[in-house]
Amino acid sequence: MADSYFTVRSGVMGLGEFEDRKSRFIAQLVHVESVDEAQAHHAAVRARHYDARHNVPAFILLDGTERASDDGEPQRTSGMPTLEVLRGAGLKDVCCVTTRYFGGTLLGPGGLVRAYTAAAQAAIEAARAAGDIVEMTSVANVDVAVAYSQYEQVVRMIADTGGKIVGTDYTEEVLIHAIYREGEHEMLRPKLVELTAGRERLEVAPAHFAEF
Repeated sequence: MADSYFTVRSGVMGLGEFEDRKSRFIAQLVHVESVDEAQAHHAAVRARHYDARHNVPAFILLDGTERASDDGEPQRTSGMPTLEVLRGAGLKDVCCVTTRYFGGTLLGPGGLVRAYTAAAQAAIEAARAAGDIVEMTSVANVDVAVAYSQYEQVVRMIADTGGKIVGTDYTEEVLIHAIYREGEHEMLRPKLVELTAGRERLEVAPAHFAEF
């Protein structure tokens, strides 16, 4: 699995529209992390656009799962072109559902491919313009317990080794919560060993994907 990937920020929607001979194509792009979430997005779009002729879904998950449906359109004219746009943009954990309101004129297979492609591309560009295309990186959360007298030194060490401090607890000692790209926290360990004469206390959580 890759160390990083691009996706749509959770909780937002990229919207793209394209019109051809009075047929409207509305692409709705969101972050999903499972087949169930993708299906739920499809169901929500169907409910919202209950009067539309087609609601075409396509999604790609981080684990490599890919699915697309033409939802009544001619075979391979809508779902697969949408999926190809998602692939081409390098996105994962995303689902795009494109609603079509029929304008009364048949567009033909080529016209449908162009329209669904353009709508999906517009949704991605809208998300990118809004700053909602984000890079997810494999990271590890690291907790470091230090004496108050060592706090400033450890803060500098974390910064110097590529970590970011995300929180601090103050009790009898200081517990620093930091985040590192996976593996990079190992640069901190020898510095702590030297500072604490081998009495360092460092806890590393399992790696996961997050914005960094």
